[in-house]
Amino acid sequence: MKRLAIITARGGSKRIPRKNIKPFLGKPILAYSIEAALDSGLFDEVMVSTEDEEIAEIAKKYGAKVPFYRSEKTAGDFATTNDVLLEVLEEYKKLGQEFDEACCIYPTAPFVTSSKLKKAMEEFAVSDADTLIPVVAFSYPPKRSLVIREGRLVFQYPEFMDSRSQDLEAEYHDIGQFYLFRTEAFERNKKLMIGNILPFVVDEMEVQDIDNESDWKIAEIKYQTMQNKN
Repeated sequence: MKRLAIITARGGSKRIPRKNIKPFLGKPILAYSIEAALDSGLFDEVMVSTEDEEIAEIAKKYGAKVPFYRSEKTAGDFATTNDVLLEVLEEYKKLGQEFDEACCIYPTAPFVTSSKLKKAMEEFAVSDADTLIPVVAFSYPPKRSLVIREGRLVFQYPEFMDSRSQDLEAEYHDIGQFYLFRTEAFERNKKLMIGNILPFVVDEMEVQDIDNESDWKIAEIKYQTMQNKN
């Protein structure tokens, strides 16, 4: 059983310039993903997929490999994570290396820890799933959502107008931190979000989208809280 960790870290970032290597509590945020993968001991290789030389140097400094650079196609604004992962697996095949399982880890995911990866892998290993995706429950039921139409508030789903929130089925969303997958199934499906998917539920305090400077500060506070709790 050979496993590969793929950390996707392109150089372009519109909302937070150089986001993937911006200091997060004293070190490049990318370093957290690399260290979690290495410390977990789960992977035969931990690599960073990038087209950016500075990112590549920082990745290697923290122990990851950069055996090749991204193509122009997968370095663009419209390339998807699926595109990047398929290219990485193909480039490794050209080098004579194939992997049974892989883990895509995002470079701005300091809440991914080695212990979280190990727990997820334990659940994944005993399942028949193609993919494991971490999710978190919506803090408020989407079925009770309101929308603005012609300047007025109306229920998006009026059939749930009188439903108590605690009576509604819990709904979840992808937290955008990491994905475990079997490479054969992924190369067949070409997408992570289809097929036989195993959920891995994460606490809301360990989840934070980082799209602007306010998000960044909130993420640092949450991370410090998580560290103090541990």
